[in-house]
Amino acid sequence: MNFFKKIFSSEKKETLDKGLEQTKTSFFSKLTKAVAGKSKVDDEVLDNLEEVLVSSDVGVNTTLKIIKRIEERVANDKYLGTDELNQILREEIASLLSETKSGEETEFKIPANKKPYVIMVVGVNGVGKTTTIGKLAYQFKKAGYSVVLGAADTFRAAAIDQLQIWADRVGVPIVKQQMGSDPASVAFDTLQSAVAQNADVVIIDTAGRLHNKVGLMNELSKVKKVMQKVVEDTPNDVLLVLDGSTGQNAFEQATQFTAATEVTCLAVTKLDGTAKGGVVIGISDQFQIPVKYIGVGEKIEDLQVFNKYEFVDSFFKK
Repeated sequence: MNFFKKIFSSEKKETLDKGLEQTKTSFFSKLTKAVAGKSKVDDEVLDNLEEVLVSSDVGVNTTLKIIKRIEERVANDKYLGTDELNQILREEIASLLSETKSGEETEFKIPANKKPYVIMVVGVNGVGKTTTIGKLAYQFKKAGYSVVLGAADTFRAAAIDQLQIWADRVGVPIVKQQMGSDPASVAFDTLQSAVAQNADVVIIDTAGRLHNKVGLMNELSKVKKVMQKVVEDTPNDVLLVLDGSTGQNAFEQATQFTAATEVTCLAVTKLDGTAKGGVVIGISDQFQIPVKYIGVGEKIEDLQVFNKYEFVDSFFKK
């Protein structure tokens, strides 16, 4: 079972390795303790491994799946040494992720028959939503696409201002109204502007409050309906941005947002500043929603497409 082949450029891979450094260091120090003094993978090692995975924010359900797979390997192979555990874990986690439609991409691209390609971005305030939109706009523009941003988070003046800063920095047009304006109206104007400009990609920011799920659900439904008056079958993607450094709280946010609206893909940010990178594995598996992008650094280039093989390879690289 050889999933691992060179996919990313060496520069991109280096950024990913560096971004996952804290997660990897924390994981391996726990794993080393879990197998200390043991030469064979037995029940005690498996119990310890379960604890390691859960404490690395992989999540209980996903951890149990991984443990079950390793138990089956142990039963089949009769003798598995603890020195082989690293490789087995890599293979089983890559295999588990292969069962989701997650992480096959290597570049920022859009489907050929979708123009404009409309992404509605959701997520609570503080997770890096606006920054992700700015970096996404940069990556799409760098890939040769024309991009229009829509500032439909009209609940906070700061959100509109932040998005304007990113639009200026990346050099893409932005459609905005006053704070307190109807978000659906902003989305409508944005799509009309994008169609008039023959733009390739439209990225719409939305308000990130979750304290009133019904209100959020109604607002997002209205934004979608109004966009469909301009371009049928939009948005093409509803991208939920999650802060990877919050670990289990990211699971909770994913639960809340998937209940409020139909989320089609995920971006997990701030992985470079945390040892909780295992959350990407758990969320990808539990929600069966593709992780499309990961944030592995503060620089504008440090938003990457999520490729599960490169991710697992970096996670387990010694």
